[in-house]
Amino acid sequence: MKSEMTTARSTASGENTQVDSPDAPVPLVVAGQHPDQLERMSIVPNFPYDESVTRFINQFYPTATIRDWNNWIWQLKNSIHTTQQLTDILGKTEGELISSLPENHLPFQITPYFASLLSRLPGRHPLYRTVIPTKEELIVSPGEVADPLNETGDSPTRLIVHRYPDRVLFLVTGFCSAYCRYCTRSHMVGKQHKSHASTREWDMGIEYIAQNKQIRDVLISGGDPLTLPDFRLEYLLSKLRAIPHVEIIRIGTKVPVVLPMRVTNSLTRMLKKYHPLMMSVHFAHPDELSVETQEACNRLADAGIPLGSQTVLLKGINDEVETFKKLNQGLLKVRVRPYYIYQCDPIPGSLHFRTPVSKGLEIIQGLRGYTSGYAVPHFVIDAPGGGGKIPLLPNYLQSIENGEVILKNYEGNTYTYPDIA
Repeated sequence: MKSEMTTARSTASGENTQVDSPDAPVPLVVAGQHPDQLERMSIVPNFPYDESVTRFINQFYPTATIRDWNNWIWQLKNSIHTTQQLTDILGKTEGELISSLPENHLPFQITPYFASLLSRLPGRHPLYRTVIPTKEELIVSPGEVADPLNETGDSPTRLIVHRYPDRVLFLVTGFCSAYCRYCTRSHMVGKQHKSHASTREWDMGIEYIAQNKQIRDVLISGGDPLTLPDFRLEYLLSKLRAIPHVEIIRIGTKVPVVLPMRVTNSLTRMLKKYHPLMMSVHFAHPDELSVETQEACNRLADAGIPLGSQTVLLKGINDEVETFKKLNQGLLKVRVRPYYIYQCDPIPGSLHFRTPVSKGLEIIQGLRGYTSGYAVPHFVIDAPGGGGKIPLLPNYLQSIENGEVILKNYEGNTYTYPDIA
């Protein structure tokens, strides 16, 4: 394991640089700058880390330093791609683990940081299943389709999904620093996972947004936009902010959870220039709220960026009221507002992740009244076929009749409100 990782570092450090071209896909994170220069820019001074990290580095990355560890480029170059690498770190795993994935399947990748987080957790922790491929994901069940939300059907031009009248989804990359096994875009992410979309492709999307004046809100997603180097992300933000009718820019990301050292001082300084800018961070479990992830969230919040969370409801991972209560209360402490709980989308091989819809309603019922209102997110189903997000609530409204509204509170007690015609 150690020699394998040392070789990977040596290979990465010898990469050839390529100048950003509008005509070709841009090589991951090194486009237009020498890798060594980019690495120096990417180190986060005094970034906190769990005390177990030093032992982890000494055991599995013996030539690396804390300075390397806190460099997000180093983390990506040393990503774990094989289950053998993972077994060497975490020990023998359960028999359902896939040793090799079919061609064009969602790839396996996690950062050394996230592997270290898994190694800190007790036993066979539920978080393992969020990122580690198992044989269950090769079993396709009735109703499961590659693009359940029909995003391709709502795509007027490459990289743009225009479903709602005043906002668009801008899929600027297919790369993630870690691939969630339940990803709704598993059909498209990671397929060309060594490159982001080209500048020319971005410009086509930007032109579409500029020509459609009803668009006031742009969600930058992918893949994960925060895996872009600062100068490329700023290119996008500056172009979008220059469009007069674009009022709000949002970024969807899991980077604070799986690659928290990406949130550098230079990144937050750059992001602050493009307000109003908001960010949706993808969380799955309260144990993702490590000291490193808390620091990343606090840095983003200190930059004036409103943070919201999005969490997919996952069977056997977070499908308990107490798990969500702990997660949401922890999120509020680092200034992240719990925003959405998603019913898991029916992608191929997702049956082992999906819960009955009633489970989501049960969780909302168990949160409402028992914790802060800010800790109670919206439970939604993103309707298959492109129907959009549909919110679901427990049945607090019992009836409206004879000038009275009959209500049931969080304890199950019935109350009457005097209605007017």
